Amino acid sequence: MTAPSRQLPPTASVVVIGGGVMGLATAYELARAGVRDVVLVDRDTFGAGSTSRAAGGVRAMFSDPVNITLGARSLETFRDFPARFGQDIDFAEVGYLFLLSTPDAVAAFEAAVALQNDLGVPSRMIDVAEARKLSPLISPEGLRAAAWSPTDGHCTPESVVLGYASAARRAGATLLPNCPATGIEVTDGRVTAVQTAAGTVRTGTVVCAAGAWSAEVGAWAGVDLPVSPLRRQVLVTEPVPDLDPHTPFTIDFDTSFYFHREGRGLLMGMSDPDETPGFRLTRSDDWLPRLGEAIERRAPALAGVGVASGWAGLYEMTPDHNALIGRADEVEGFLYATGFSGHGFLMGPAVGEVVRDLYLGRETLVDVSGLGAARFRGAGARPELNVV
Repeated sequence: MTAPSRQLPPTASVVVIGGGVMGLATAYELARAGVRDVVLVDRDTFGAGSTSRAAGGVRAMFSDPVNITLGARSLETFRDFPARFGQDIDFAEVGYLFLLSTPDAVAAFEAAVALQNDLGVPSRMIDVAEARKLSPLISPEGLRAAAWSPTDGHCTPESVVLGYASAARRAGATLLPNCPATGIEVTDGRVTAVQTAAGTVRTGTVVCAAGAWSAEVGAWAGVDLPVSPLRRQVLVTEPVPDLDPHTPFTIDFDTSFYFHREGRGLLMGMSDPDETPGFRLTRSDDWLPRLGEAIERRAPALAGVGVASGWAGLYEMTPDHNALIGRADEVEGFLYATGFSGHGFLMGPAVGEVVRDLYLGRETLVDVSGLGAARFRGAGARPELNVV
């Protein structure tokens, strides 16, 4: 393990555990708001967990009003990122296109689009002919309709991480990569310290932004965070002839097969229903036959395109595929932002603001009380439809 580049301070107002986009956005927002002695620790380099392995999609097309609002607020930040942070993130506003094959899916997306419109998102339902014009690689076979939002798109996660890390340091936060947290001290029901490989830092507040590793972090403090790691694999193709540079982020909702432009080729992936929870990051060929079938059906022109590279990353899944954001009931001074089930990267900017305001006791930009971990102890689960 490489030693942290800066010394761990003996005390901190807030310790953030996790150096992906969620933790870095939180550290930045806290420091920018004037919170002194913000310390962030991560066991690896920043973004090395799930953020740098994300597909990079950014959108507000969700079925839950909280997620719609968080996605839309984050999109504002991504659009303005170079001006605000001095960092280009290759933001491509090419839109999101969900392809729908069943009456139930069409009805569900009609309801979701109506809600998105009520919240200011310019999404709309379109027919199959228009969907094919927007994404010429697709086959219309079996499609009934599509849902389209022109203001969504994709960007480069590593660049977002770099921008937030630089800005957080400029704002006064202490960021320590390669400094794993190893425990949390709790005295009389409240957080008193965080233990790390570089020593102990005394603090009254911890923010768990540890992604797929959050259940362990919560357990250190006696907080139940029902987050499970689930491997997802991504491929990048060789150059695709005559690829439209405005190809949208296209998702076949029935199979979860998706693709978007990546250089002269495409980035693509899909969920594997046979995947079981675990921290596996090795690539496997087991899912390729199912992926091949989805390509043959929905984008047959891609069947002969070679694969140039790929990787595996971890989704941080919750039982209802919705995030965990809030303050722990069990332990004073323990905040969390985790369990985003595949949409954490795109919500990072807005959630950083939310966690800042939770810490400061301010009104948050959207009511996240329904996303507390306590919902799983009752009947408060709130499933998110648009997770792929």
